[in-house]
Amino acid sequence: MIRSKNLFSVDIYIFAATLSLMVIGILFIYSSGVSSTGIVFSREYIRQIIWVSGGTGLLILISMINYERFRDWSFYIFAAVVLLLIITLFFGKVVNGARSWLGIGNLGIQPSEFMKIAYIFFFATILERNRMNNSSLRTFFLYVLLLLLPIGLVMLQPDMGTAMVFFPIFLIMGYIGGLRIRHLLFLFLTAVVLIISTLLPVWYNYASEVQRSVFLDFLTNDRLVLSLLGSMGGAAVIALVGFWVYKRGYFYWIVYALFSLMLGVGGSLLGRSVLREYQLMRIIVFLNPNIDPRGAGWNIIQSVTAVGSGGVWGKGFLQGTQSHYRYLPQQSTDFIFSILSEEWGFAGALLVFSLFLVILIRGLYILWNAKDNFAVCAGAGILGMIFFHFAINVGMAIGIMPITGIPLFFLSYGGSSLWTALIGTGFLMSVYSRRYWT
Repeated sequence: MIRSKNLFSVDIYIFAATLSLMVIGILFIYSSGVSSTGIVFSREYIRQIIWVSGGTGLLILISMINYERFRDWSFYIFAAVVLLLIITLFFGKVVNGARSWLGIGNLGIQPSEFMKIAYIFFFATILERNRMNNSSLRTFFLYVLLLLLPIGLVMLQPDMGTAMVFFPIFLIMGYIGGLRIRHLLFLFLTAVVLIISTLLPVWYNYASEVQRSVFLDFLTNDRLVLSLLGSMGGAAVIALVGFWVYKRGYFYWIVYALFSLMLGVGGSLLGRSVLREYQLMRIIVFLNPNIDPRGAGWNIIQSVTAVGSGGVWGKGFLQGTQSHYRYLPQQSTDFIFSILSEEWGFAGALLVFSLFLVILIRGLYILWNAKDNFAVCAGAGILGMIFFHFAINVGMAIGIMPITGIPLFFLSYGGSSLWTALIGTGFLMSVYSRRYWT
């Protein structure tokens, strides 16, 4: 390889935006640990400073490594994290209802966070090496099976929020990597059907104000749903035979639609049996927090109150009431954006939005100038991961997304999620510094 004078160039925009977000995160983790009387009762901000310091060194180290090495190491990284997830299922520590931590005492890691970046590197490698066959249906199903491996291991913990992140990563990387749009759309529509058919019966059972409906009564009866699945399966077989015999396109789309409905509705039966009560309640109170205002709906109500009370300029740093009177649960992790919005107002929220926008725009610029498919696919997965975390966490804080436990990258308290994001950012910087290599 011939290196250019830009070998040691740094994307200062991404680097500065990342550091700025981490500093803001430390400030509000500190704020979350101060009581209404001004007493500092939590030392989480000290641990976060340690994680930020180590993570910044990790970011610089990753940016100095030739990103092509991650293609060579991708299988071993992925296999190692899969092994860690399996070990976690048996020996992990339970936190917030999920057995997702490995460690001793307060020191530990969350392997499911590192699985995100491991999956991105491994999937990008496969997409590049198999690019001539990526449009085939058989290849698509093999990729879906690969996707189900990390999702299944994470769901067994169970951690629905983290498991969700792999889905948009797959769609974005699959599109960039050359998978057919009709195949990706099939997976997307199946997921939509699964979510709706899981959500509606639960909502129907809990929400007394919902008008009774024959359709919803049908969905809540598992025996009738199984009969429906059998009928759709028979219709799909007939349509499939019609397609083979007559070679008409509309038979294909009938099979396409029926299989999507069958997988979605069938998956909802499994989902309702696997999901725990508190996870189902999160979905219910998202639609109407007042169903359980002092229980499952408390988080959303207090978060929206905190965000709304900040106004344009906020109440001032360390002057928030929702956080310092301890009305907000998980305020240093899941709801750190709520504290920021209360104390810095809309202006502070806009600052955070702008910094994330810098990372995303510069990331797209880097991918546009990348020299190989691996860099583009892996970089797209990283940007998709960062955007999904941002959109879901902020949406959760302002009440337009259900509570899923997804942290806000760079700001939320925690080392595993922070280092995952910094590894991804370091990868993008590595691609940038080597964009002119030949």
